[in-house]
Amino acid sequence: MDPGITPMHKLVILFEPPEDWPAFDGTWPRFLHQVEEMPGLRREAFCRVESFLFGACQIVQMHELFFDTFEEAQQAMASPQGQAAGQMLQEMTGGRMSLFIADHKEDDLSRIQQYKAKSTTETASPDDSAATQ
Repeated sequence: MDPGITPMHKLVILFEPPEDWPAFDGTWPRFLHQVEEMPGLRREAFCRVESFLFGACQIVQMHELFFDTFEEAQQAMASPQGQAAGQMLQEMTGGRMSLFIADHKEDDLSRIQQYKAKSTTETASPDDSAATQ
């Protein structure tokens, strides 16, 4: 693997619109506290969807929990903190969510741009370079 790419695994929760937003928002801080106690958690991110553009189900929020490995994500879910968070998740969503583990790779834009520039110069033909001189 390229040393500049950071491999991780993330537990992703996609939330459908809750039936009771105030109850959901009231439970959210306790849920966050519970998941932040899960062993092996490296970082987390969450976002509320501002505009849903396309898809079979409406997604209003996404929460991502990052772990070093797939196994660590599974162990975190099986931990007492993970089990408590899972129970709370079911209660606060009424099952109106999707949950999955994804293999996540991340790269910096500056490295991507360097790669694009390198690819462009490597694929340029001699005729192309003569035209630019």
